[in-house]
Amino acid sequence: MYFRNLTLFRFSPAVAADLNGLDDALAQHRLRDVGPIEFATHGFVSPFGRASEQLTLNLSHWTLFTAGGQDKLLPATVVNDDVARRIQKIAEEEDRRPGGSERKRIKDDVLHELLQRAFVRSSRLFAYVDVARGWLVVDTSSRKAAENLVSLVREALGSFPVVPLAPEESPRAQLTDWLATGAMPTGFTLGEECELRDPATATGAVARIRRQDMEAEEIREHLRSGKQVFSLGLVFDDRLSFVLGEDLSVKRVQLLDVVLDQLDSTAETIEQESTARFALFTAEISRLLERLAEIFKLPRPE
Repeated sequence: MYFRNLTLFRFSPAVAADLNGLDDALAQHRLRDVGPIEFATHGFVSPFGRASEQLTLNLSHWTLFTAGGQDKLLPATVVNDDVARRIQKIAEEEDRRPGGSERKRIKDDVLHELLQRAFVRSSRLFAYVDVARGWLVVDTSSRKAAENLVSLVREALGSFPVVPLAPEESPRAQLTDWLATGAMPTGFTLGEECELRDPATATGAVARIRRQDMEAEEIREHLRSGKQVFSLGLVFDDRLSFVLGEDLSVKRVQLLDVVLDQLDSTAETIEQESTARFALFTAEISRLLERLAEIFKLPRPE
């Protein structure tokens, strides 16, 4: 159970205490199949797949859960085209143009008919809470998707006051300094990619560099011209690699071989294998998050 991208939130010890009832709360908000005339439904599903009813994986102070969704695929252009055809037919057969209220009724009729035939797209989004340290970790690079998951948990619990990261130190300034000077914090080394931008304007020059030595003269020239680091590839303790954004999003997380070699290969069921992978992953990510909290001064809410 490895996450690829991490969107991070923090919560207080008081919120952590409320999470003792998470299992029961999620059970009351399971995902149900979308109805014939519904656009979408959202709820919680098992992290172990459709065959399992278990909604969480609890391991020490970590709890893994999964938000699921079913969304009807009904493009607006399809609806508008059908509405236009019906309005045109009335104009030709009855020699009149439907008024506003009639056009609304026509559109409602079209939506009702098309929804019953629309394809359904299923989605899953993994997340876990670390109640000991106050982290919510969502497996997505989309802030909107992460916030939608928070809203779903809040609906289930009645209250879930988590907050985005609020660094006391400027991540962009620190990332730029690391790349410019090579003076890395303990445990970190540079990876092989970065994104540099001119911060003066929103449409300033952008340089995206991958699979290249971060000490190359080309990169030095970009820095001398005033560009700053908006994302930087890093390696932590020679155990995992990732790309850190100036908003402290963590993308393209990859456990390195020295970690993967520790995985217990004797698992006989999906649940056992998922538990082993989750234990391995959270142990490494917890160490990384604690270091990021130290470096960027990310206090846990009181």
